[in-house]
Amino acid sequence: MERDKNFILGVYDDEDVLLSAVTEVRESGVKIHEVYSPFPVHGLDEVLGYKRSRLPIAAFLFGMLGTTLALIMQFYMMKWDWPMIIGGKDYASLPTFIPVTFEMTVLLAAFGMVGVFMISSNLKPWGQPRIFDIRITDDKHVMAIDLATNAGLGEENISDVLKSSGATEVNKKSFE
Repeated sequence: MERDKNFILGVYDDEDVLLSAVTEVRESGVKIHEVYSPFPVHGLDEVLGYKRSRLPIAAFLFGMLGTTLALIMQFYMMKWDWPMIIGGKDYASLPTFIPVTFEMTVLLAAFGMVGVFMISSNLKPWGQPRIFDIRITDDKHVMAIDLATNAGLGEENISDVLKSSGATEVNKKSFE
C-alpha cells in the first residue's frame, strides 16, 4: 500500500442503505476504494463490480499437487526404497494408498489456499493495517473513497454524493 493517502469515509447504519448507496455512488462517477462491514453483506460483491475469486482454482491445483506427491512418495517408499509385502498383498497396491493420498490432498489444498489468500490480500506479519473507522468491527458499514483516484471530482462533491446516498456521517481520514 502506498503512504500518505487521504480518504473520504461514508458511514452507514443499515446494509440495505449501503447496497443502494454503492450503486448511487458508482453511477455518479465516484470510484470506491473499498467497503468495510462487520458482517457479510449479500450482493455487495456484485454491486461493487468484483469478479469471482480465483481461489478455488488455486485450491484445485494445490490439491492435485498433494495427490501427486502422495502417490509418488508412497510408490517410491513401497516399491523401490523399502519394498514390503503386507498381509500377502502386493507392495504397490493402490487401494492401500487412498487414505494417505486423501489426507495429503486436503493438507496441501488448505495450506495452498491460506498462502494464496495471504499473498493476494497483502496480509503479512510485519504489515500495519489501515483502520478507517473502529466501528466497522461492531455495527457500522464504511465506504472508503480515495481522494487521489477521484481528484477531478472534488472533496465537496464526493461528500455531497455520500450524504445524498444515505450516509449518516461523512468523515475525512488521512494515513501517513
